[in-house]
Amino acid sequence: MTECPISTADGVKVADVAWASPERMREVGEQVCFPRAPDISVEVLSPSNTKAEMKEKMALYFDAGAQEVWFCDLSGAMSFFSSGHPRPSRASELCPRFPQQVELR
Repeated sequence: MTECPISTADGVKVADVAWASPERMREVGEQVCFPRAPDISVEVLSPSNTKAEMKEKMALYFDAGAQEVWFCDLSGAMSFFSSGHPRPSRASELCPRFPQQVELR
């Protein structure tokens, strides 16, 4: 889903893209905002994003229950982060076949 509202310790944050398992979707029910983060929260980085801002957003998503946070930079390069691992992985653990590079349009 796109523009996914997530309730965090710092208020509602909106992930650019998210994926939630059927179980997580049942938890959401008819609510507009995810009370617990989707399994995967994705941020498409823009020139105005700072490293500190994105690090904080990632921490908020993990604190809210995300299993993974992905960043897509301006060139389409993907960075995959798993809960409890401070450094990016070469691939997603939940979607290992997801490409490391995507085409931006």
